[in-house]
Amino acid sequence: MIMRVVDQLKQWVTVVLEESLQYQGKPDALVINTTKPEFEGDYTLVLFSLAKPLKAAPEKLGQELGDSLLHRFPETIARYTVIKGFLNLTLSDHFWLQFVDRQFQDPSIVDDRLQSKKVMVEYSSPNTNKPLHLGHLRNIFLGWSVAEILKNCGAEVVKTCVVNDRGIHICKSMIAWQLFGNGATPATTDTKGDHFVGDYYVKFNDEYKRQVEELVAAGLNKTEAEKEAPIMKATQQMLLDWEAGDPAVLSLWKQMNGWVYEGFEQTYNKIGADFQKTYYESNTYLLGKQFVSEGLKQGVFFTKEDGSTWIDLTAEGLDQKLVLRGDGTSVYITQDLGLAQEKYNEFAYDQSIYVIADEQNYHMKVLQLILEKLGKPYAGGIYHLSYGMVELPSGRMKSREGTVVDADDIINEMIDVARRKTEELGKVKDFSPVELDQLYKTLALGALKFFLLRVDPKKKMVFNPEESIDFQGFTGPFVQYTHARICSLLRKETPVEQPLPATTTFLPAERELVLQVAQYPMVLEQAVTEQNPSVLAIFAFTLAKTFNSFYNQLSVMQAESSEKKQLRLKLATITAKLISASMANLGIAVPQRM
Repeated sequence: MIMRVVDQLKQWVTVVLEESLQYQGKPDALVINTTKPEFEGDYTLVLFSLAKPLKAAPEKLGQELGDSLLHRFPETIARYTVIKGFLNLTLSDHFWLQFVDRQFQDPSIVDDRLQSKKVMVEYSSPNTNKPLHLGHLRNIFLGWSVAEILKNCGAEVVKTCVVNDRGIHICKSMIAWQLFGNGATPATTDTKGDHFVGDYYVKFNDEYKRQVEELVAAGLNKTEAEKEAPIMKATQQMLLDWEAGDPAVLSLWKQMNGWVYEGFEQTYNKIGADFQKTYYESNTYLLGKQFVSEGLKQGVFFTKEDGSTWIDLTAEGLDQKLVLRGDGTSVYITQDLGLAQEKYNEFAYDQSIYVIADEQNYHMKVLQLILEKLGKPYAGGIYHLSYGMVELPSGRMKSREGTVVDADDIINEMIDVARRKTEELGKVKDFSPVELDQLYKTLALGALKFFLLRVDPKKKMVFNPEESIDFQGFTGPFVQYTHARICSLLRKETPVEQPLPATTTFLPAERELVLQVAQYPMVLEQAVTEQNPSVLAIFAFTLAKTFNSFYNQLSVMQAESSEKKQLRLKLATITAKLISASMANLGIAVPQRM
């Protein structure tokens, strides 16, 4: 695996502190970062935390440590500078030669820090009244990527999805189909199943709006009109009939949900999403009631005069939260309590990650607090991967008004953009039609995933298809093109297995590239710790940009010596490997030809 240079440096500094200054510290307590570009050096040791226990001025301490490191490790520490409270260390060419040879010989990118940990990642969680849309794509890509990152760090990962397949919204599509469908099906209309059902959800809202306006014109106020609209009353009755188990309603519900599932599956296959376990709200909405009786006995919950059950979270900075209605029916939090228990019973997870938009921050805080107060052993393992919504340049999307961007539509648009941009470059004339079709899909999905994952999950974002597929900017296609460029180079000649001669030296562009390569383990660790794929996207882009700068400055095939040629070929090989690994963690394929 990629050598952790920072960890090695921490060990060396710890040795010097003990031998020269009689100070026994822990390597993990040291802070070492890459040196800022405006200063000389490869890595910087922050001295302030050491100055106080050693009772030394940071500048003087830096000089002592620098001298000791030069004396103790002459083959690896080339020189140093002290800038105020920072010790900047430049590693020797000898060290970096060994690093390059080691990484070239060991092609693995394995990191086993999470070995023996079981992690559940829940994502997607669609409603069966509409197709997947652009917002779902950010959710799915985040969940899938986090799961992949954890898996590549040794965790046993279970990918799950909760389908919201019941409730008033589902009944709206059903009622609209009864009113306006005339027996139509996805097959008879040549429409993808989830799009077909989603169209009736929009039809419901159009008709509901028309009826409300008609009732208002007849003299009712808007609130009364919204309650009295015939289509809404019919929908509410259908929900009651569904809960009562009416055979005709259940049959229609199963039929229409089946259409949606077929559509979902087509989209999941297209974008490379998968799940080991799918839960359905229709099977889980009654779960959790036992939690209420359990919590009442423990004094965690209390009952109000109307018979409803609540929890008081004001001491935790929240408020009182309803957990069971007075008529005994569940609310969402009740269902989620039961589902959390069911998941734990089945998988005994160490951590359960919920990929849910930041609109549900409050809900997730309440869920975890209740489980903690009930003494559930898995409460501490619940983690809400909260993310910001995706908007278009025109503003926020709205499902009921039919203004969302369907996932299938945006994918098709991205493929068209990829085709047009690629043809403009004119570099794929030797590709067969089949190869071109695959390339356009690879570029389109790469652009889409990279654009949605390159932003910190906590931040809202605006999606622009044209910007996302630029071959020169901070995009997936730029990284993909760089990988293909390296593969083209390596098809001409591959590096030899023998170690590089000890006399080989590094030019600035070579050193900059190898320093960037060495960042991968820390970036992967950050991605795991923060559940944040964007740091890997940024790394892949920075590495690609650094390689392109290196390649534009220095010739590989016409290098000034055979040893330089081998060094650059090995650097290119390692770079391609890390670009591929980083992008794979994002669910993005990197072509070998473009």
